[in-house]
Amino acid sequence: MRPSSSSRPLYQLSRGLADTVTTATIPINLKHIPNVIVEPRSRKAADTISVDLGTYTPNFQACNNIKQLSQIHAQLIINGDQHNVSSGSKLVHSYIKCGNLENARLVFGKIANPNVLTWNTMMRGHVNNGDHEETMEIYYRMAGAGVEADKFTFPCVLKACAALLALEEGKEIHDDILRNGLESDSFVGSALVTMYAKCGNLENARDVFDKMSQRDVVSWNALIAGYVQNGQCEEALKGFRKMQWEGVEPDEFTAASVLPAALEQSKEIHGFIIRKGYDSDHFVGTVLIDTYAKCRDVEIARQVFDKMYQRNLTCWNAMIAGYAQNGLCNDALELFGQMETSGVKPNSVTLASVLLACSHVGALRAGKEIHQYLIKRSFESDAFVGSALVAMYAKCETVEDGRRVFDRMSQSEAALWNSMISGYVQNGCFEEALKLFAKTKLLRIKYDFITICTILSACAHLGALQQGKEIHNYIVRNGFEANAHVGSALVTMYTKCEQVDDACNVFDGIHKKDVVSFCAIIAGLAQTGRSDKALENFRQLQIAGLKPDSDTIASVLPVCACLTALKQGKEIHNYIIRSGFESDVYVVTALVDMYAKCGSMETARQVFESMPHRNVVSWNAMITGYSQNGHSDAALNCFGDMQFEKVTIDSITIVGILPACASLAAIQHGKEVHACIYRREFHSDGFVGEALIDMYAKCGSIKVAHQVFDRMSQTGLVAWNIMIAAYGMHGHGQGALTLFYKMQQAGVLPDHITFIAVLSACSHAGLVEEGWKYFDCMTQHYCITPTMGHFSCMVDLLARAGYLDDAYDFIQNMPLKPDAMVWGALLGACRIHCNADLGEIAAKQLFALEPDHAGYYVLLSNIYAGAGKWDDAAKVRTMMKDKRLKKTPGWSWIKVDNRVHVFTVGDRSHPECEKIYAILKNLGGQMKEAGYVPDTRFVLHNVEEE
Repeated sequence: MRPSSSSRPLYQLSRGLADTVTTATIPINLKHIPNVIVEPRSRKAADTISVDLGTYTPNFQACNNIKQLSQIHAQLIINGDQHNVSSGSKLVHSYIKCGNLENARLVFGKIANPNVLTWNTMMRGHVNNGDHEETMEIYYRMAGAGVEADKFTFPCVLKACAALLALEEGKEIHDDILRNGLESDSFVGSALVTMYAKCGNLENARDVFDKMSQRDVVSWNALIAGYVQNGQCEEALKGFRKMQWEGVEPDEFTAASVLPAALEQSKEIHGFIIRKGYDSDHFVGTVLIDTYAKCRDVEIARQVFDKMYQRNLTCWNAMIAGYAQNGLCNDALELFGQMETSGVKPNSVTLASVLLACSHVGALRAGKEIHQYLIKRSFESDAFVGSALVAMYAKCETVEDGRRVFDRMSQSEAALWNSMISGYVQNGCFEEALKLFAKTKLLRIKYDFITICTILSACAHLGALQQGKEIHNYIVRNGFEANAHVGSALVTMYTKCEQVDDACNVFDGIHKKDVVSFCAIIAGLAQTGRSDKALENFRQLQIAGLKPDSDTIASVLPVCACLTALKQGKEIHNYIIRSGFESDVYVVTALVDMYAKCGSMETARQVFESMPHRNVVSWNAMITGYSQNGHSDAALNCFGDMQFEKVTIDSITIVGILPACASLAAIQHGKEVHACIYRREFHSDGFVGEALIDMYAKCGSIKVAHQVFDRMSQTGLVAWNIMIAAYGMHGHGQGALTLFYKMQQAGVLPDHITFIAVLSACSHAGLVEEGWKYFDCMTQHYCITPTMGHFSCMVDLLARAGYLDDAYDFIQNMPLKPDAMVWGALLGACRIHCNADLGEIAAKQLFALEPDHAGYYVLLSNIYAGAGKWDDAAKVRTMMKDKRLKKTPGWSWIKVDNRVHVFTVGDRSHPECEKIYAILKNLGGQMKEAGYVPDTRFVLHNVEEE
């Protein structure tokens, strides 16, 4: 089949026409060439004419299609006028107007000395066609040809710079503008403002704007749009008000530009639009709908939509997208049906919005129906729709279906790869995401910052530092490092890979830090234990004038908790109230956790009870807070309330409540929780297993603890440590050492906590030789540097066994300065072995380290009394009185009929105390009759004195 003249290349067309010319005439369509002499030859030739070449003047304005233009072009070739600047320029302009850039380039290339108008025409054609790199190339060729640019040249090339985010090239063109003295021109200045704003350089944009001698509505629109694009909404609103103050009347484009910046003032701007009569404009109406939808005021958005006299496709799309963004799937689908009924045909944007609505609520069935619809309408091959379809399946947790859609499509669009990679990351398929990303490099798919952010998230989850560094290199090579979103993703990746210094360097290199980038560094520093620096960055965020969002608040509150910075936590609480974040369950849960970890349980309870909605995380924060602050009974009550409200517990709940059971020795409660673990199938969770072992051990049921230990599917280091410590705590030193041997045989490497448990077991069992052996093993075989805890265990081991002098010598030769734990171990042993001299030395050290600890004074007083040094004992008691120190009395408890009964020494507050003391007296009598003689050596103070 022979191609039509409209589709054939220009050189073939001109050659074919030239071959038919034998005289100085050529057949031309009569309708488009006036003032000619008709010489009909036949009926077939009745619509053609013979043209007198000397009198021919082409009428470019009358050309309505490429066929007519080709006829004129052919005549110019015959005439030899295609090289003429005037005719050639008009021909270039006409081809561009008809959308035929190929022929425009061929004609342009044959013009001997194109003028600035022709160059401008070429640039305008390419930039409007999206060929931005080619536009830049034409500009440089023009400069190389010595043609001076004018005020119509620069807006075209600046538009190309803005689209390419080519800031450096834009600055060079700015220098050319200054050399040509055109910076004050409103048209050129507005283009400069737009270029700088789109490249993220608002400082230069504002500088250009301020230097403009005359600022019209176009200039103001460029500046306001620039502020909005860069997230500086308050500045955009100031600009909107200032332009009116300066007497510049905003137009519909101003209103449409400022609306996204004025979410809180949207109704005020809406009023302005109505007063000016802009509400009938489709463009403004569409932006209004979009703005109200983003404010979650979908009802008003629908009112705007319903009041529009004529609705084009863009208006329908905006309303459907508004429903989709707010998760109103049924409304979006219903409106989609109304749109079809009204005769408006959907496009790819419509279908993408409907699929988005399905994905937000996990409406897989509806999504599949839309999938069938778009197959029937031949939309499945559309990259935009395909990307939305992949995203829908991924968000509905059927990523395999999304992959099948992806595999059937032409995979040349970056957006499609973005959706598939994001889908894998959202579903935790991080390795698959990295594999797919590797293919983009092989296929040379040009990915954008969204792809980069997504794949960095996968690297962060996998701890894939090497791949993350490779992507960082790509970011630097391609100029993405200035992008705040990319910088934030890099910060997160490095902190997750525990490369905090690299994360800080990346953060420092972000030119325009926003709330997201600050949130990333604060969360990263908090997670890696650098809480001081995290709090400092939060202060810097506030100094920069940025308003923390809910994610930032939820990240900084754990920092306050870690530092027990209650004052800063209260300040953030005030900010939460002012900013209206009290309804955000995650923020308020973080607030409860902060107060609990700072020891302010009463405030934590008040915040918790004021929550309109409480999820399992909120309950967990309260239960854990009560447990960690010693309010074990309150923790159990809270756990009961949680079950009463039918909140589904998770493994964190279990790990939080079991220490409360252990603290109260409430083994019955512990067994009930154990049964709950099996019902919920949490028994395979390592953290749950470890907490369960610890609970049984502390409740005295070492046998059941070991049974739980043996049943664990995977026994980690922590479980071994808990089990060894449990045996030591119960005086089963040999059992602890046997377990340590089995741990080594299992290939589990001990850590410093393991050896504290082993040495403590040796101490309680009096295994001095074994203790020395394992202390040496720790330092020599495992190369673990002893901490104060290890030294304390060794002092306790030696001193308990009666080797007080050796213990003292050990302290004297320690590489670390002994703390209260070390001297306290020696003092306690001096009481057991009645060594007043060493006891006095240890006590003096303890008085200097912890002068307000009453227990040390009591111990020394008892040591003196046991040695018969009554005067010295009296002096110590006098010191206690002078310092107003009083030893906290011990207490005990017992649980009867689901109620915990607590007793202190000499307590008579219990309602049944008379019966209790009568039974105690009876038991005491029976013990004496059985021959029991109490050891009263250390009962030297009465209760009131202590």
